[in-house]
Amino acid sequence: MSAYLRSIDEVRALLGAQRQAYDREGPVDAATRRRRLQAVIELLVAEQNRLLEAMDADFGGRHPGYSLMTDVLGALSSLKHARSHSEQWMQDSPRPPFAPYDQLGAEAWVQYRPKGSVGIIGTWNAPVFTLLSPLAGVLAAGNRAILKPSEIVPNTAQVLAEAIADRFDPLELAIVTGGVEVGQGFASQPFDHLVFTGGTSIGRDVMRRAAENLVPVTLELGGKSPAIVGRSADIADAARRLAIAKFTNGGQICVSPDLVYVPVEQKQAFIGALRDAVGVLYPRAAGNPDLVAVVNERHLQRIDRYLADAEAQGAEIIRCPDEAPVPGSCKRPLSVVVNPPLHSLVMQEEIFGPAMVLLTYSDLPAVVEEINSRPRPLALYYFGHDQAEQDYVLGHTLSGGVTINDAMMHPAMHDAPFGGVGASGMGHYHGWEGFCQFSHARTIFKAPAYDRRGEWGLLPPYGENLLATLQAQVTAD
Repeated sequence: MSAYLRSIDEVRALLGAQRQAYDREGPVDAATRRRRLQAVIELLVAEQNRLLEAMDADFGGRHPGYSLMTDVLGALSSLKHARSHSEQWMQDSPRPPFAPYDQLGAEAWVQYRPKGSVGIIGTWNAPVFTLLSPLAGVLAAGNRAILKPSEIVPNTAQVLAEAIADRFDPLELAIVTGGVEVGQGFASQPFDHLVFTGGTSIGRDVMRRAAENLVPVTLELGGKSPAIVGRSADIADAARRLAIAKFTNGGQICVSPDLVYVPVEQKQAFIGALRDAVGVLYPRAAGNPDLVAVVNERHLQRIDRYLADAEAQGAEIIRCPDEAPVPGSCKRPLSVVVNPPLHSLVMQEEIFGPAMVLLTYSDLPAVVEEINSRPRPLALYYFGHDQAEQDYVLGHTLSGGVTINDAMMHPAMHDAPFGGVGASGMGHYHGWEGFCQFSHARTIFKAPAYDRRGEWGLLPPYGENLLATLQAQVTAD
């Protein structure tokens, strides 16, 4: 059987074979886990140029330096971190037995067992990272895996499929390519765990399908991640960092800042600083090789629809750089929508493209209240140097993660969990928490050699003093 699968029937057959292999071999040792991780690392090193060319072709314009930095090096960092720590993570965790067995020689520990076979569904916006970064934790935990890349990036999927087929035993790692129907069938298989990165609406469908087989899921979704610029912030620095973040991958990233809250009296200063920052980074949009294109015409039309709706409802739209979109080009300037109506599309839908909403405020608690009225975001950003204000924002909001005085930095922490909360997802990958996500933590209790429960009167026939003895232990101490 090849590691390159082309149908759900092949996925179903391989999943059964992987499960049989797991049952036959049992949990693999640390050396095997490192070998598997090393093989993925070597794949990335060997295939980096083909992958960069494929991602550029799929996007119709994506700078190879960006793809190398984000997808290739980002995945490599996750894999290398897992390679360095997997043996430490897989050790049993001793736990104290409960009294009085702790005094009688009992032992207890938690054993981290592989779950078995894990399915990973990647997304198009980071087509290598969203497959291979969670795979790091999956392999470190001793699991086998089957990958499903997005059909929106067929060139990247093909390179990955060929590379995996050349290097891996399908009983350890395999990949299936195909369209929406294959993706739906993939999510319906009885994996031991399923990982999905993508939009919230598709995440709901994935979760429904997984529920049919009671498959646990890790969902990395998105939402309208807000950025709060406090009155103590350096406006020019905040604008620069938000410009960098919003142009990253053309705004097509799950933790991209959608909503930026700025004090009303600093609105013009922020807009001016944003224009200046964009002018340095991207002096032009059309034909700029540094600018990542919107991935396809369908997504371009979706973003244009959001902007047209906001403009029709009276919102001001500022373009940075100040140039009109070029017909036929998927490279666009950043569109800043200023104070659109709450019911407009750009305020309701995740943007996932080169646009953001600028909202002015007078009262910070009102901003926090508005953020809390929305579904929980994947990321939250705070700019400022007022410790009390920072503590207020952190204490009164809930998000998947937070970056302070910058944006999109916390997901790059390979030794800290990355994940959402509520509508922005569930579960984690990266680091120790990712290892735990893809492991079954099994509690083991080893009884002492001699059982004294009969001597203590805890076994039938119960003596007359049992009740009084037990009630004496019911205390509030």
